[in-house]
Amino acid sequence: MPSNAGHSSQGDDKNAAPPLPVPLRVPVADSHTHLDMQSGTVEEGLAKAASVGVTTVVQVGCDIKGSQWAAETAAAHDSVHAAVALHPNEAPRIVHGDPGGTSQPPRAGGGWSRQGARAAGGDAALDEALAEIDRLAGLPHVKGVGETGLDYFRTGPEGKAAQERSFRAHIEIAKRHGKALVIHDRDAHADVLRILKEEGAPERTVFHCYSGDAEMAGICAREGYFMSFAGNVTFKNAQNLRDALAVAPLELVLVETDAPFLSPAPYRGRPNAPYLVPVTVRAMAAVRGTDEDTLATALAANTARAFDY
Repeated sequence: MPSNAGHSSQGDDKNAAPPLPVPLRVPVADSHTHLDMQSGTVEEGLAKAASVGVTTVVQVGCDIKGSQWAAETAAAHDSVHAAVALHPNEAPRIVHGDPGGTSQPPRAGGGWSRQGARAAGGDAALDEALAEIDRLAGLPHVKGVGETGLDYFRTGPEGKAAQERSFRAHIEIAKRHGKALVIHDRDAHADVLRILKEEGAPERTVFHCYSGDAEMAGICAREGYFMSFAGNVTFKNAQNLRDALAVAPLELVLVETDAPFLSPAPYRGRPNAPYLVPVTVRAMAAVRGTDEDTLATALAANTARAFDY
């Protein structure tokens, strides 16, 4: 889910799928997508992506049912790897026993699940949900624990304690299972970095939909954290992201869609999908002053290293 989303439509039909981009010559991976929220079947989405050189995707869960679905989908498709977690905004809903009021959109197949967000709520409900994430994280086709972290944009002060407890638990799960940690960080840079330092970050840590500036990119580089850039790096008001991308070490850079969110310019506000990764790759190459083949080669290797596949 986006760390710093913001949508505006361009074009005549904001609901129309953007056209296929020119295929990449060097195949890459979409390091973070939500196939369950996209239109069409998984098979159609994967085929469309592969046709333009996006041959691998990391399917990310945000709640119990979504994480179970991610694990099942990865088990059924060689080109899909799974990450499982409770989204930062999910943890307070579980603790507070609030099964409604989600700000996230429905999946393609139905409404947003709030498995575990029972009327009783409380720490016991969160523990129960975390136990299922722990179980899923042990599966061989699950390569990441995430997206987890902190989100201070949609969750107020009353939800911070639940988010932090959940985040710390996910860090422990990732380390114990030897899986990548996938971080959602929205308006919470300092606290995310602090908790990673206090807990000790997993060997492979990914800042999904990187939303910091160049200074934070320097911190991430020193710690060896991967920085994954999404379509919002192309937005006019995202110079901070381009500045960060320009200084991030090439070996720590990933690309993602966070689809169906954050379609790159000129398709901002229209439905995103893994097949649009080439648009972002080319924009990233321009920012870094390199050719797209060199960047794509690095992105493919980095994603495989980050998620150990």
